[in-house]
Amino acid sequence: MKALIINGPNLNMLGKRDKNHYGDLSLEMLNKKIVEYFSKISFDFFQSNHEGEIIDLIQNIKDYDFLIINPGGLAHYSVSLRDAFEMVKIPKGVCHLSNLSKRESFRQIDLLKDLADEYVSGKKENSYLEVIEKIVLRLREEE
Repeated sequence: MKALIINGPNLNMLGKRDKNHYGDLSLEMLNKKIVEYFSKISFDFFQSNHEGEIIDLIQNIKDYDFLIINPGGLAHYSVSLRDAFEMVKIPKGVCHLSNLSKRESFRQIDLLKDLADEYVSGKKENSYLEVIEKIVLRLREEE
């Protein structure tokens, strides 16, 4: 099984951001934790602070069994990202480290949430683990 994990703007700054919202792990440490936790899945990781790079990648997804994205701040306003995400035909999940429902009002909007097959928010690094588990379970049920 092969998966693509996409991280949006500012997620390269994990470990330096507000630990109450985002946890203690750097992005590199988070990626390592995912690989160790799901040792039978092959992961590719991508992070960009540039909306267009993320959209280009999503538009050209090939050879993956599923996609997980933490769109960061793009979740709140990027209709272009939503349009690209909507076209993805493989199972897809959205996760956020912080609990968007308890953040500022502008952060409570998530344009990708209703398009996701699975959605997890507010569990810091465990948001990634949980959304991956849910997608894997979904894939196994479809077999």
